[in-house]
Amino acid sequence: MHTRLKVCCIASIEEARLAVRLGADALGLVGAMPSGPGPIDDALIAEIARSVPPGVATFLLTSRIIPDHIVEHVLAARVNTVQLVDAVPDAAYTLLRRHAPAVRIVQVLHVQDDGVLDEATRLAPHVDALLLDSGRPTAPLKELGGTGRTHDWSISARLVAAAARPVFLAGGITPANVGEAIRSVRPFGIDLCIGVRTAGRLDETKLRALVAAMHAAGAWA
Repeated sequence: MHTRLKVCCIASIEEARLAVRLGADALGLVGAMPSGPGPIDDALIAEIARSVPPGVATFLLTSRIIPDHIVEHVLAARVNTVQLVDAVPDAAYTLLRRHAPAVRIVQVLHVQDDGVLDEATRLAPHVDALLLDSGRPTAPLKELGGTGRTHDWSISARLVAAAARPVFLAGGITPANVGEAIRSVRPFGIDLCIGVRTAGRLDETKLRALVAAMHAAGAWA
């Protein structure tokens, strides 16, 4: 078993290099969001993505929901993966496959109740992976990630067991609880931002502690 590690909210080439050096399989680059941590300019996203070595996934987190606008964002970012943090029309998946066929599609599902299980079943044929987070997309000010909250991992575990696609787990994961997350949910990958940051900056000590906890949980067994 190899549980992938995705470090999100990467804000500079230096942070990207640190995350990769400590074992990250994927980096999250956050575009404009209605709320939450980590957004950076699109030009910087493209610059960081160009600096990442082969074999490491570069995720563009986009909150755009209009299909043409999503494709435009992805092509400008020059990433190899797009993370759709909000619900999008089915036409968005079709257009991405047509205009960015080499880019993997990851759809975020915000786990609020077990209705997410049916949502995952419906969306799986359109995407390459799913990512479970703890946002509130229907709140007056949309929360589409980076909340620092966990959700009901028993629902996530059921979804992972039944899913037709790989599933990343996000939402409130830290060095203190990542072992429990891996053991109880058995996700394809772990995704986190706030849990390895101090005063908004990627914290090498926290990231090393997280990697050690993943090893202890058998994430790279």
